[in-house]
Amino acid sequence: MSPEELMKVALAEAKQGDAPYGAAIVKDGKIAIAAHNTVKRDRDPSAHAEINAIRFLTKKLNSTSLSGYTLYTTCEPCPMCATACIWAGISEIIIGASIKDLIELGISQIDLSCEEIIAKSFCSIKVTKGLLKSDCLSLFK
Repeated sequence: MSPEELMKVALAEAKQGDAPYGAAIVKDGKIAIAAHNTVKRDRDPSAHAEINAIRFLTKKLNSTSLSGYTLYTTCEPCPMCATACIWAGISEIIIGASIKDLIELGISQIDLSCEEIIAKSFCSIKVTKGLLKSDCLSLFK
């Protein structure tokens, strides 16, 4: 699958959640898991799409390591989710809309980029922003 097709999976997931955030974790171009935001449904403030995807996949794999996996996410991971990516060993993050983009739309965000968090960590994660950005931003309109 192409990067655009993989992001479309995350977009489809976002439409199923109780907030418009979706994620897919991929290895070797194949989807390992996809998830959406369930904060309200689960009454769990940590149930963001990225956290749910990491939880579901690590449980499925019976491993805490997601080294070699890529996270596709409709919106840049918040500081909590970026940190979870670090601890899980995610190798790459592909982002649709950035935290700055969401702030410009008036969406409540913590103004701290995932690159800033990764830079202060013990590992390196490749981050690419802007894939299908307009489609991802349209989730909030």
